[in-house]
Amino acid sequence: MSTLSEILRNLDENSPMTNREIAVQEVSEFKSSEKRKWMILGQLYYRNKTRILDHKRWIIGEGGAKVEAQNLANNKLVHGHLRKLTDQKTGYLLSKPFSIQTDGPDEYLDLLNDYFGKEYKRQLKDIGENAITNGIGWKQVYYDENGKLCTKIIPPHECVPLWKDNAHTELDAFIRFYDQIVYEAKTKKTISIIEFWDLNGMLSFSQDKLSSDGYVTAGELRGHFVIEDANGVEQQMNWEKVPFIPYKYNKEEMPLVEILDTLVDDYDQKVSSNSNNLDDLPNSIMVLKNYDGADLGEARHNLAQYRMVKVSGEGGLDTVSLDIDTEAYADHVERLRKSIYEFGRGVDTQSKEFGNSPTGVALRFMYSDLDMDANTIDTEFQASLERELWFVDQDIYNKLEKDFSEYDVTFLFNRDIPINETEAINNVKNSVGILSDETSISNHPWTTDPKEEMERKKNEDKSAMEEDASRQFAFDQKPTAPGGGEDE
Repeated sequence: MSTLSEILRNLDENSPMTNREIAVQEVSEFKSSEKRKWMILGQLYYRNKTRILDHKRWIIGEGGAKVEAQNLANNKLVHGHLRKLTDQKTGYLLSKPFSIQTDGPDEYLDLLNDYFGKEYKRQLKDIGENAITNGIGWKQVYYDENGKLCTKIIPPHECVPLWKDNAHTELDAFIRFYDQIVYEAKTKKTISIIEFWDLNGMLSFSQDKLSSDGYVTAGELRGHFVIEDANGVEQQMNWEKVPFIPYKYNKEEMPLVEILDTLVDDYDQKVSSNSNNLDDLPNSIMVLKNYDGADLGEARHNLAQYRMVKVSGEGGLDTVSLDIDTEAYADHVERLRKSIYEFGRGVDTQSKEFGNSPTGVALRFMYSDLDMDANTIDTEFQASLERELWFVDQDIYNKLEKDFSEYDVTFLFNRDIPINETEAINNVKNSVGILSDETSISNHPWTTDPKEEMERKKNEDKSAMEEDASRQFAFDQKPTAPGGGEDE
């Protein structure tokens, strides 16, 4: 995607393009780009709408013309490899709530946990799916009707970023286009809206003509958000950054479908073709000699009804057996499946190793490809969360007049890897006295929230100490009999 500076350098100095003209040109180019085609294909494959669904079978007709076969089986078997791999990656890295650490005060940590709460963590899993399917996902920062800072996911195939640099790290401007339903009198129509966002605000317009009066166009430049002053007067305000956050699957912004589509298509095609062969091909072919009848259809009828057919002269009926090479088919499909999970960097749960109760070391080896891909996503998402944190720090300062931006914040993703539970528990028990209680509790397989578990453990220890103290106090207060003995 072009950077805004590159666009402006290519313009005639005497006739600079307006933001509206830049937006129209960029949207037009993006709609026909390969990048957008891959995004749409990735979304289709995630919904199991693969190319096999458009498959047709052809035969050579009269005059050598190719015609579609209507009497042959055309099974279209879809295998959801892309969906499984995508869900596997997001489930592995993003299904568990992430943790936040900071060297700032507890007040700052509490505020961050409020901003990045349960709803946000659910949204992060959705943006992960978006990024893998499209190569990049987008979130917009905005204020809701209650003045709360929020983010929402924007469809990537409706987004055209204008980057400041070729590394795609910072935005110069952002273009979003989408369809909107409107009513002209009693007629329902759909118009296309284009929004151009930069540091000066947001320009929204449409090129669709609704009536003889002209085009639908908002035309006016609006702020990124609106606030009310003490007198209830609305003011248009802008952030110091364009309020859109990219979440990349990898630095190339390449969707998973671009890596695997040929392998997945071949898998669907081979399995579907094998199914067609099982439906179409008989166990044998009949060889009919000197048939004494009108046509072959009559012969098939006589065989089906009377179990015999009339021949003449030296005629007869022989059969030729048909053998389908199932071993070669099975071997090819197995190699395809292995390649899909190898180059898709996932875990094939149908692998034989899963049935042998693998140890922790074996499990880590089996998950090594998935873990490597998760590392890439982790790195990209950390950068995105830091961009989003900037807006959070600004909102805290605007509302509380407290600046926490100088403190470091770390987001820790808790990966959901299967483990040998008994082995893990024994390892934790053997580490008591060597590691801190917090580390031991964090690594116990039954722990879902280490911080909450530490608090419960602390309260239990405190209650036990209080109960022991109460018993000791009761024992000390117990009366004794004269002479120093206990009163029976």
